[in-house]
Amino acid sequence: MKSASKRLWLAGLTLGVGLTFSAGDSRAQTQAPNLQTAVEGTQTPQDQKIQQLEDKLEEIQKELMELKKANSAQPETHHIATAKASAPPPALTEAEPEITDPSSPHSEPFAFADFTWLNGNPRTKDTPYATKFFTPEIRSDVSYTYDFRHPQDDTIVGSSEVFRSSEVTLTDLGIGGDFHWDNVHARVLSQIGLYSTATPRNDASPARGQWDLANAYRYVSEANAGYHFNVQHGLNVDAGIFLSYVGLFSFYQFDNWAYQPSYVSSNTPWFFNGVRVQWYPTAKLKIEPWFINGWQSYGRFNNRPGLGGQILWRPTGRLSILGNQYGYGEDALGVPSRTRYHTDDSIQYKYYQSTTSFISMAAATLTGDAGCESGGGVSCFGNGKTGPKQSFLGFMLYNRLWFDRDRYAMTIGGGRINNPGRYLVLLPPINGATAASGTPYFTENPGDPFKAWDVSLTGDYMHTAGRKHRSSRLSRPWLESRSSQQREPDNWRPAREVLIALTKRARRQQPAGSFLLSPKSTPETGSFR
Repeated sequence: MKSASKRLWLAGLTLGVGLTFSAGDSRAQTQAPNLQTAVEGTQTPQDQKIQQLEDKLEEIQKELMELKKANSAQPETHHIATAKASAPPPALTEAEPEITDPSSPHSEPFAFADFTWLNGNPRTKDTPYATKFFTPEIRSDVSYTYDFRHPQDDTIVGSSEVFRSSEVTLTDLGIGGDFHWDNVHARVLSQIGLYSTATPRNDASPARGQWDLANAYRYVSEANAGYHFNVQHGLNVDAGIFLSYVGLFSFYQFDNWAYQPSYVSSNTPWFFNGVRVQWYPTAKLKIEPWFINGWQSYGRFNNRPGLGGQILWRPTGRLSILGNQYGYGEDALGVPSRTRYHTDDSIQYKYYQSTTSFISMAAATLTGDAGCESGGGVSCFGNGKTGPKQSFLGFMLYNRLWFDRDRYAMTIGGGRINNPGRYLVLLPPINGATAASGTPYFTENPGDPFKAWDVSLTGDYMHTAGRKHRSSRLSRPWLESRSSQQREPDNWRPAREVLIALTKRARRQQPAGSFLLSPKSTPETGSFR
């Protein structure tokens, strides 16, 4: 635009000089057609003026040629055109650098360090196609899982991430992104693939009332919008469907250290439907209360909503402490007097980092969960007059090593749960059973025992591993999904990852009736992504 406007201005100037020259020459011919001076070689004032105009025209033509050569040697730059030709186009400047010093009252939350090493966080470094209005996002999760127990119909049970054996499956295709304009923001991401059937069937709330909530939300993974208030280090108010991060792992496998999370994560909520407030009193702390329809549910199970919240504290770039609390909700379908309580707490610590050694980084995570249900024939405190004990207790521990400047990684970990009453256990899809229908072959009666453990070994090859960590936010730093990403502007390519995971899972429960699965039925699996 700049070079084009200059050429247009010069062309206009050349045309003006040509007209002036023609008019002057015409007047000279009409007023003095045969005018000669007495002295040979002497020029009249009119001749001098013409000669000056000719010289000026030659200078302009030379300048125009030089400008053409300069523009052909330099890449074209884009500037904003102005309405007035006399006003120079405003010079574009780089975006103002974000303030990363946590002691500054204007610093962005969690911008003082690179947190892409965390389990459950995206490892992407840059989104070069982001604009001021929209940051697009496309996620594709295609997997092949081999079950050593060889299920006859290729169905895998007990997992919220792996569903079919010996088949190439599209687990999830997410298309969408973040909209942001001034202080208004929104996030939308689709849910196409096996997630669009597995996620709704694990929610019993659509069985209460009409309008088929399961199909209404089936293809939506995230859909929320809100407003950002410039209070302290940021205050967001959002409403819609958003991720919960209960159980530490992300709903999207690409963000996690292991493809198959432990039971503690698989059996706790991936999403909520409601309202959240994200308050950042400091650059290292987030306090997030929730007002939601229920425990990973599209609607309410009974007559009360769920209340909860999250506290996230990252005092340094090596340490992250997360606590999720939930209560008040009546989340047993058709049992309005039964209340659920749950606490989920995690700590992540990066205990080693080097830019010269073959082992470039090492980190570990520990998560502990505890909860119970009270009322409606069950008790939090053991078998008694109010009913059998209905509780949940579990933990998971993972350790991860990165190699060759974060290009390769290996994770080993696992966990264990004890859930009498089975109120958080994923119901096997026996004969098409869902969370709402239940099945006589796997009962979820008060007091039904369930104990399980798992261990996994995961290897990663990250084709576009990040080696440069420069703090710079993509769009709005206070957006939850972008709060810890860093940029890597050079040689950017879409993030791709090859992941091989070996998982051993086992569970024990009392067979009910002619239970079709054996008591030790959770499969050993190997998955490739």
